[in-house]
Amino acid sequence: MSDEEHHFESKADAGSSKTFPQQAGTIRKNGYIVIRNRPCKVVEVSTSKTGKHGHAKCHFVGIDIFSGKKLEDIVPSSHNCDVPHVNRVDYQLIDISEDGFVSLLTDNGGTKDDLRLPTDENLLTQIKDGFAEGKDLVVSVMSAMGEEQICALKDIGPK
Repeated sequence: MSDEEHHFESKADAGSSKTFPQQAGTIRKNGYIVIRNRPCKVVEVSTSKTGKHGHAKCHFVGIDIFSGKKLEDIVPSSHNCDVPHVNRVDYQLIDISEDGFVSLLTDNGGTKDDLRLPTDENLLTQIKDGFAEGKDLVVSVMSAMGEEQICALKDIGPK
């Protein structure tokens, strides 16, 4: 063999997939599903009876967790669907830059500066107003399929 040392750069996701397969018949309301390559929260599921040629079908109505768009899909209940790995992490808000990016404090004391302010007007004004008033704000960041977005806000009192 060789005497050279091999160094591998470690990644947080260890190269894992952005989705995992799950049988369509087992996906329930308030779960997650991938419809047209978008991660969606399931808001409605209806299952049709088996027809003349076999499979029962599941009709999914989902809302894109990042854009809020409504998407629909029909899949045979015995087939597998992609389900996104959805993570939600809370960060403390440190700063809002002029160009719409936020600076967040991570658990290990570092900063995360690659996230934009949310596009949701209501949440956007709550964050800007709370920050202007000098409140200590904690934002929830949802991530799925390589995308991240601020989805909620908590006020933990004045600084």
